Amino acid sequence: MKELELKYGCNPNQKPSKIFMNDGELPIEVLNGKPGYINFLDAFNGWQLVNELKRATGIPAATSFKHVSPAGAAVGLPLNDVEKKIYWVDDMDMEFTPLANAYARARGADRMSSFGDFISLSDVCDVPTAMLIKREVSDGVIAPGYEPEALEILKAKKKGNYNVIKIDPSYKPAPVEHKEVFGITFEQGRNELKIDEEMLENIVTNNKEIPKEAKIDLIISLITLKYTQSNSVCYAKGGQAIGIGAGQQSRIHCTRLAGSKADNWFLRQSPKVLGLQFVDKIGRADRDNAIDLYIGEDYMDVLADGAWENIFKVKPEVFTKEEKRAWLDQMQDVALGSDAFFPFGDNIERAHKSGVKYVAQPGGSIRDDNVIDTCNKYDMAMCFTGIRLFHH
Repeated sequence: MKELELKYGCNPNQKPSKIFMNDGELPIEVLNGKPGYINFLDAFNGWQLVNELKRATGIPAATSFKHVSPAGAAVGLPLNDVEKKIYWVDDMDMEFTPLANAYARARGADRMSSFGDFISLSDVCDVPTAMLIKREVSDGVIAPGYEPEALEILKAKKKGNYNVIKIDPSYKPAPVEHKEVFGITFEQGRNELKIDEEMLENIVTNNKEIPKEAKIDLIISLITLKYTQSNSVCYAKGGQAIGIGAGQQSRIHCTRLAGSKADNWFLRQSPKVLGLQFVDKIGRADRDNAIDLYIGEDYMDVLADGAWENIFKVKPEVFTKEEKRAWLDQMQDVALGSDAFFPFGDNIERAHKSGVKYVAQPGGSIRDDNVIDTCNKYDMAMCFTGIRLFHH
């Protein structure tokens, strides 16, 4: 198949629409559903991300994409009991495979952003992973293959219309890529940069110690940034992205946005949130929305009389600003990656509030000394990669 006609482009008024190959055949097979233009953009970007994560770490990987940027990305490290609870998988009586762990992490890090995601998997989709996907609101999945039972589970989703794409893992694109904007064709060499531990060797701070686990987290953050709309910043911990700030014009806004998402990830693990008693039969999305409001500044939207009764069995106590800060002060050893240099030390000041200990960024700002000094103030270890990772 050299081309595939699509219903429309980014918007319903943008017709005609298709994907096609100038030379050779498309490296994909649609096994179910009718993926659209944005679905394929998410699928192909996501597939590159997880394929690269798997090569860099040797661990199965998954990502949850929305609007051509990852909402979450992870490798398949085991889940502890708290993580299973905050990712809404603690009730599943099954053995979690590494691939299932990876998707639970990728989907669970920022459940608000992952709602209606497109999933990319580095490995053949197994039954446990399909069982996780079955429960979530999602547009589709791309993987190098599917176990027969897993495929049947996925094909039954969305009344039989769930998008399932199989990609040829041996496919290699041309080294030069093209993009048309306003009738004008742009050409550039593909970003084939290999991200590995060698990129983390130029440590410019007084603290030179970056343990193995932190190096994996830094690699995850950098590979995630490689496929995130710029400007972008990524916080990572425990084998997964925990906060991604994408597409912001200002670096500090990226850092703040990603940091607030990382904070929410950790606040969801607090006893006050774990102890919330939801009414029976409340939807998963409604639970996510309620938690997001409860831990945020608009908590009275769910705690006001006449509102909380529709969500909780017992009215929760207010999660005060002081209590949240005390809990967040326990978050430690977070890794932070940036797709371009930090121009000011204020980014490091914000990162410190979210427990960042390890930083990877290109370097090259005229204020590098200020950024390094700010890291030294908090005993952070920061490496200069020398490589920018813009993606548009």
